[in-house]
Amino acid sequence: MTSEAAAHNGHEELATPRGVIHDLLQIHLETGDGFWRAVTVFAILSVLGIVGFLLRLSDGFSDKAVWGYHAALFAFILTTAQAAPIVAIALRLTKAHWRRPISRAAELWTVVGLVGILLFIPMLWVLPGLEDGRRSLWFFDPGEVPRFSPHIWATLALIFLVIVGIVLLWVSALPDLATVRDNSSGWRQRLAKRMAWGWVGTSQQWNMLHHRIGALGALYFMMMVFVHFLISVDFVMALVPGWIDALFPATHAANALQAGTATVLLTMFCLRQFGGYKEYIGLDQFWSLGKLMFALSLLWFWFWFSSFIVLWYGRKPAEQAALELMMVGPYLWVFMTAFILNFVVPLFTMMWNPLRKSIWGPTLIATSVLIGTFFDRIRLYVAAYSVPGIGEQNVDKHELHLDAIPKANLPDMVDIFLIVGTISGAILIYILASRVFPIVNIWEQRELLLYRVHKRFHRAEVVVLGKPE
Repeated sequence: MTSEAAAHNGHEELATPRGVIHDLLQIHLETGDGFWRAVTVFAILSVLGIVGFLLRLSDGFSDKAVWGYHAALFAFILTTAQAAPIVAIALRLTKAHWRRPISRAAELWTVVGLVGILLFIPMLWVLPGLEDGRRSLWFFDPGEVPRFSPHIWATLALIFLVIVGIVLLWVSALPDLATVRDNSSGWRQRLAKRMAWGWVGTSQQWNMLHHRIGALGALYFMMMVFVHFLISVDFVMALVPGWIDALFPATHAANALQAGTATVLLTMFCLRQFGGYKEYIGLDQFWSLGKLMFALSLLWFWFWFSSFIVLWYGRKPAEQAALELMMVGPYLWVFMTAFILNFVVPLFTMMWNPLRKSIWGPTLIATSVLIGTFFDRIRLYVAAYSVPGIGEQNVDKHELHLDAIPKANLPDMVDIFLIVGTISGAILIYILASRVFPIVNIWEQRELLLYRVHKRFHRAEVVVLGKPE
């Protein structure tokens, strides 16, 4: 048999539901040397993060300025990994069938929320209490609310977000876990049997699956916006006297949509190049998601400019001090880097359809967006945490403005350890979770083949897609 004939037969096999199940299951169950090399590298790098975290703990919690990069890392995980499932949720609600090969890859990022919770714990001790005169979202008299009211509600919201995300991942993977249970052996079969929860594929189970995926997806989106609202107000904006921006919580959440899309794009590229999924993740996915990221990049500028023009035009001392601190002062170079990578680069590249309609184009722009998002979190969180508290500076809490702009807080070796180790740890958890949950949704790929048929239309053959919804 020639190579062309073999390739043709391979495509014919993948065009059947049974062939898709067999192929995707085989890729999922096979663990090659490349996988273990990646696990080893990221595990070693994760140790650096643990070392950096222990060294940072030895500094104590009295000086919140040293925790600025730690807080920025937490915000980066929240803005990227925990926002990635929104791509699957939104596209599933809009009935976009091209998203089927990448839905599970996006939902799998919910497990990285566990890293976010661990990073959030020290921030609870660093954040001053309301009794210290700190401004807060909770505009009550300090004697009328619990001492750690912001800490309690933000923690519960973050934990609930992670729980909803993991439950969403598990519910959407039930049919695939049952497939692994019926076609594997050893620890995989035992684990899949427990997690499949008696799935046999009855009509009642399928109806339950579709309804619960929709409900959990909507709940995850609402919780993500709520968590961004709490974190952006109490753990960033309230730390800077005079910084009052009603649009900033929405800006914080909108930035997560762009960064989450970029996270999924980069994940798609890695799965296509190194995971063996070239037959499933193709040009349609990159082209379509690239158009979405281009729109979100324009939205990034709109939210930033809407906040900037109010502060700049108001010309109050407090507003001028806030702009000086985070945009035109010591963090000017950080802001310019974020502005160029998050807006200028996507604007002048993704507008060209030949570049957007490619594999490498959207991938490189997604990398630019992720780097820009990281710098933007540094600009916001490191700057805010470098501001002394009300009791540590000559600031009247009723006037609420900064008399002196603190210098830029540059990262030390401990911060570098934290940055490398935390990002590596997040990737490591994602890779390990991909061995439990099939990273390409098997049952949705099979379902797509049942909806699709090739028909003759004049001189061409077209694909007709049925939408039973």
